[in-house]
Amino acid sequence: MSQQYKSYFDIPENISYLTTPGSGLISKEIKKWRSRYDVDFHMTDTVLREQQGAFIQQVKQTIADFAHTAAQNIYCTPNFSHGFNVILNGLPADVRILLLNEDYPSVNFPVISRGFDHTFVNIDENMEQNILEAIRHYKPDVFICSIVQYISGIKIDLSFIQELKATHPDLLIIGDGTQYLGTESFDFETSGFDGIGTSGYKWLLSGFGNGFFILNDTLKSKLYQTAQQQKPVFEKMWEGKSILQLYFEPGHVDTLAQGTLQKSLQFFDQLGIQNTAAYTSRLSEHAREEFEKRNLLTDIVKRRNNHSTIFNLQIDPNHFTTLMDNGIKCFPRGTGIRIGFHLYNDTNDLERLLQVIDKLPR
Repeated sequence: MSQQYKSYFDIPENISYLTTPGSGLISKEIKKWRSRYDVDFHMTDTVLREQQGAFIQQVKQTIADFAHTAAQNIYCTPNFSHGFNVILNGLPADVRILLLNEDYPSVNFPVISRGFDHTFVNIDENMEQNILEAIRHYKPDVFICSIVQYISGIKIDLSFIQELKATHPDLLIIGDGTQYLGTESFDFETSGFDGIGTSGYKWLLSGFGNGFFILNDTLKSKLYQTAQQQKPVFEKMWEGKSILQLYFEPGHVDTLAQGTLQKSLQFFDQLGIQNTAAYTSRLSEHAREEFEKRNLLTDIVKRRNNHSTIFNLQIDPNHFTTLMDNGIKCFPRGTGIRIGFHLYNDTNDLERLLQVIDKLPR
């Protein structure tokens, strides 16, 4: 499989960068833009500092275009966790929340630590059916999940989310898209999610300090209800801002970080995210076939038809050092070694990985 995207990134020939699930790369051009913008922003005679509000509004429009929604639904955050905690703090204290067992700690722990009534669904080959059973018996008000699991790469069936919303319209559905957004096209308005958030530093290839949340009107109306009903008179500098903006975006918003996110989304648009998604899907399917031949995948993953670009290879995590010494950027997670394929990867990376694995003691 030919690689048409690697040239946009600084990746040495002796490195196979397979650790996007931990942190993605920034393109060469965007790194140059960051350097220029940072210098310009701190010049004495610049007008960039006076244009921060308008700049962030432009970023929101870019995010909205990327997710096929309206700019007024976008909240710029420094990361997923910031926005998610704002949501939890704004929900009524008596809501019942359904979670996935062993989901990302930044998803589950904030719910548990706040004392919300909650229960868990097991992640297995029947995950979607398990969710339906839990909804039937537990009757939650909110269902929260990562679209792609950070350890296993198991991906929830997105058509299931649409069906779930259609059959349970009063159920709030909130997603963590950090291991998903950037891997394929996403339409928020038809997704079934009431809210979705992400950090930009993984599959969106945007570096650290940026992220966003998208909320529909239903979820907005459930948050900070008392504050929204009070309709306080704002200081002049807050004119035009909503109550929710003051919660999600308190103080300044870093234009360098959010500008990097904007440039990355424009980069995806330039390449065509349908094109990059098709490319990584083919590469990941090819990789999955090779991994299955070597019995490197868990039984749950093998039994599910729908999977992501993340794989947890069932080899001794102690082999992590050997892989790294051979130029394979990866990370030990759970019972194995986690890797992921993004647009800057190719079959050469897969072949290098397989050559190293085939020499490991099993």
